[in-house]
Amino acid sequence: MNILVLGGSSFLGRACVWEALHRGHRVTTFNRGVSGPDQPGVEAVRGDRNSAADLERLIDGRLWDAVVDTSGQQPAAVALSARLLRPHTDHYSFVSSIHAFSDWPALPVSEGSPTHPCPADTPPDQPPANELKAGCERALLEHFGAERSVILNCGLLIGPYENIGRQPWWLERIAQGGQVIAPGDPGRAMQLIDARDFAAFGLDLVERGATGRYVTTAPAGSTTMGEWLAACVEATGSAAELVWVDEEQLLAAEVQPWTELPLWSPDKPEWQAIWLADTTRAQAAGLTCRPVAESVRDTWAWIQERGPREKPYAQGSVPLGIEPEKERKLLDRAAG
Repeated sequence: MNILVLGGSSFLGRACVWEALHRGHRVTTFNRGVSGPDQPGVEAVRGDRNSAADLERLIDGRLWDAVVDTSGQQPAAVALSARLLRPHTDHYSFVSSIHAFSDWPALPVSEGSPTHPCPADTPPDQPPANELKAGCERALLEHFGAERSVILNCGLLIGPYENIGRQPWWLERIAQGGQVIAPGDPGRAMQLIDARDFAAFGLDLVERGATGRYVTTAPAGSTTMGEWLAACVEATGSAAELVWVDEEQLLAAEVQPWTELPLWSPDKPEWQAIWLADTTRAQAAGLTCRPVAESVRDTWAWIQERGPREKPYAQGSVPLGIEPEKERKLLDRAAG
């Protein structure tokens, strides 16, 4: 197949390109060239997806069997690309997010769950928000329709080349050794999907010309917080000691869920279904997920190959990770 990947140079986009190339497909990437190098073997076209002129240069004289959009964050940008690409491709695969569902993370979600009421014609350059992915979905459907598109509501991605740094932060902290805060209940179930497994499933659907929506993450209960952090200890080979601290103590100390201790979500009503997305449809369509320990080992190997990070890990403008002094005070308190 002849496939266009919008994005394609970082994390999930990179995994999609690698998967497509290794299946023997011809791949064009379209990106600004600022998130990382394109992989050998692609036709790399530089441009900004917010620019009609850049997109028109991309499509000039080119046709594709399918588009894989890994970079759509703003409804206006998705509407522009979908409108211009419609005569040049038969199929549009859009990587959305579980964030698009309005009930998540308080309630379990599936393909039929309501999405945020964000309109397709939302003005450009909106501040980052969960609602925007729902608007991106509507923009795609306005131009391609359900009969020529597939929407993948992505769960929490892990694996090599992660560009946010949630799992890498834990691996680097644990590699330092000593006592390490482990948040809440070690039996807290999680859903973590390796970007490579997401990419493989997405390419399966593209090759079949599948349509519709798929909640794409690991099955509920596929791992736990305790299993995941233990895998981090084993992968790094450190002598770190996980010290489990009750979540009420963490909240009392104003530890911020998800960012100060990445991927920790307290068992509170507003978070209670964060790891309970229904993946039945995706599994029936062939989604398989590797063991979380394999993802952890491969991520640690990549970190060692990459070397020290160039900039702090962050979720948007919010730094990831707890300050050492704050962690030490909590550990001392836990010791009594």
